[in-house]
Amino acid sequence: MKYVSFLKLICFGVVCAFLATSCVKEGPMGPSGADGADGSDGMDGVDGNVSCLACHNSDNIESIQGQFAMSVHSAGAIAVDYAGSRASCSPCHSHEQFVQYAELGQVAGDITNPTAWKCNTCHGLHETFETTDYALRLNDPVVAASDKVTVLDMLGNSNLCANCHQTRTAEPNVATPGAETFRIASTHYGPHHGPQANLVAGVGFAEIEGSVSYPDPNSSYHLNETASCTGCHMGEFGNGGGGHSFNPSLNACNTCHETESFNYGGRQSDVAAKLDLIKEKLMEFGVVEGDDEHGYHPVPGTYPIDLARAYFNWIGIVEDRSLGVHNPRYINALLINTLEALNAYQPEA
Repeated sequence: MKYVSFLKLICFGVVCAFLATSCVKEGPMGPSGADGADGSDGMDGVDGNVSCLACHNSDNIESIQGQFAMSVHSAGAIAVDYAGSRASCSPCHSHEQFVQYAELGQVAGDITNPTAWKCNTCHGLHETFETTDYALRLNDPVVAASDKVTVLDMLGNSNLCANCHQTRTAEPNVATPGAETFRIASTHYGPHHGPQANLVAGVGFAEIEGSVSYPDPNSSYHLNETASCTGCHMGEFGNGGGGHSFNPSLNACNTCHETESFNYGGRQSDVAAKLDLIKEKLMEFGVVEGDDEHGYHPVPGTYPIDLARAYFNWIGIVEDRSLGVHNPRYINALLINTLEALNAYQPEA
């Protein structure tokens, strides 16, 4: 009985406390404070659909695909069938090898099923999703493959081209400084098949001493924002050039020149004539053999250094395929000084 009474007493106390607190009344609310300052307005974002449609609309995509089908990059036979699977030929001879190189800085090894270049060979993931975001995998200046020192800066997006379109071999006097002779060990010897970036920049070829001085590196008329790789080869598409055909655009030429052909001022004709003279001399001295039908190649052997350097210049300018357009002053100096060296050469009896 004592325990029950004690519990009743506790419950009675709790009830009283509850009733006491519930009887307390809240006072009237005070006046409202002044409104705070407005926050700053944020910037309106770009409409996602508008940004995407700058490239990803049916008319634009189909036009680009049609232009790209005209490009030697889409064919693959030039490079993919021959060397596309080999890691030693990275990063340029297949879509897969180039993407590996761009993303990893190297290739993992040989591959078994190389394919030709396509849209996402050059274009990777978007970064800003704005209309100017072309998402190129690479656009920084390129360290030259031939000496691992020289920096090739083709300006902005044109640097993507320089990753592949550069010499892979140092000229003989750089490869063997001060040597009197040089061994050409293979019929494939030379600066490789796409040395355009070096010629545009005016570096990396055999600068044989002669009557014509070499212009300063990076002083070419065709190394600027207007006349860059992309400016001349990817301008507005028309007459089979420009756009994603990558064929040089005569329309682009005429933003600076008034010309009806790429043979502006007879430059290409002059370069072609000098290349023929150099070839004839190299064949006379036994450095080169072949014919117009089957092509020309060097004869493996050991030669005086200037003959090897002359061959390097000749085959490099031939395989540049611009016939002097890429850097008229530099190419003219290479050709004249090379010819002078060959004309002065006296074979041993």
